[in-house]
Amino acid sequence: MAGQNVAVERAPYLYALLNDWAGTLVLVVGASVGVAAVVGTLRFLYGWSLKPLIYLTLAPVLSLTVYSALRPELAKALGLAWDTGAVTTGPVTVPLVLSLGIGIAAAAGKGDSGLSGFGTVTLASLFPVGGVLLLLLYVASILSPEQIIAAAHAAQAAASSTPAWYERSPSLEIVSGIRAILPLVVFLFLVLSALLREKLPHRSEIFLGIAFTIIGMCIFNIGLTYGLSKLGGSAGGLVPVAFMEVAGFADSPLYVYAVGLSLALLFAWVLGFGATVAEPALNALGITAEQLTNGVFKKRTLILAVSTGVAFGIALGLLKLIFDLPLVYMILAGYLLALALTVVSSEEFVNVAWDSAGVTTGPITVPLVLAMGLGFGNATHAVEGFGILSMASIGPIITVLLSGLWSRYRTGAQARAARRPITANIKTSEVFL
Repeated sequence: MAGQNVAVERAPYLYALLNDWAGTLVLVVGASVGVAAVVGTLRFLYGWSLKPLIYLTLAPVLSLTVYSALRPELAKALGLAWDTGAVTTGPVTVPLVLSLGIGIAAAAGKGDSGLSGFGTVTLASLFPVGGVLLLLLYVASILSPEQIIAAAHAAQAAASSTPAWYERSPSLEIVSGIRAILPLVVFLFLVLSALLREKLPHRSEIFLGIAFTIIGMCIFNIGLTYGLSKLGGSAGGLVPVAFMEVAGFADSPLYVYAVGLSLALLFAWVLGFGATVAEPALNALGITAEQLTNGVFKKRTLILAVSTGVAFGIALGLLKLIFDLPLVYMILAGYLLALALTVVSSEEFVNVAWDSAGVTTGPITVPLVLAMGLGFGNATHAVEGFGILSMASIGPIITVLLSGLWSRYRTGAQARAARRPITANIKTSEVFL
């Protein structure tokens, strides 16, 4: 849907990925998440550490990012590639991936480990980025920008004015909701019955739950289209009025440039913070993290750390759109800092921090932020409005790792302080004797 707002003359390869290659794009992202699930499964079975997997995954992905950034036409699609990593880990993927990890870890005799179920969400966020970048390079190798522009004009001239019923709202949202759940359910039932030859217990309850899930997903999609997406798009299109002239608003800008820009960034920060706090998956992650660290990392601390990271990430993404900053430098700086913090952090905090990036960009944050970015990009005449979600994914990794290091330091300081009186009493007793 976002591809409809991209001008083919300004970003040919981005337009091609979101229009001509949209079906292939979805398949590549889905296959990348599938590969991530396989790697995560092997990790649970063999007890691999998450740190080496993060290093091995980020190295080629960042290399592809730098290579694409060196070609101006390809650089315009980097925001889309990195945003797909945030979009994929949504309300369908995360529960399935986490449940798969916990189940496999338990079956393999490693279910008592605090790391059970963690790590695969991180891989499911990073692998799609590499997959989309490879698809981008493939499209660039077989098509030139001129060919894409000519094909787009021909397609627009031949396009029908009335789309099919399944391409119109609300039928589109209902079809999308059914397609999001039903194929996965059928696949899981086939695995259980045909391959594993297991009878499903509590079948009536499971079928009722699946029916509620499909109905809920359809209603949720309609709500996104008519509610959150329009709200975010309207807000994104109107916020620039605060600091710049926008066509159709005679009184723009409403404030002095510095004041208006500060208000726009504050709006983005508050939007990111509030939307993340409202994410239902974050509360569950906080409870698990508190149990995983034996109470060292409190649920409230994690929620505040993640929300703060997302808020600053969205504000940075907004700066990228306003000043047309190269996304590659922001991605490299953010992930290099995250890697440095990963090296000095413990395995428990690394698992929680890197998974939080995927869990937080969920069904509430993504529609608001994506629609806001696209609306903001249109108002400021940016080439594309992508990249905000990618920065919103880097932010929580850094803040959670910093919070973990601070919690570890504070716990160590408290332990050292508790030992000092005992040591002092022993020395006093020795002197007295």
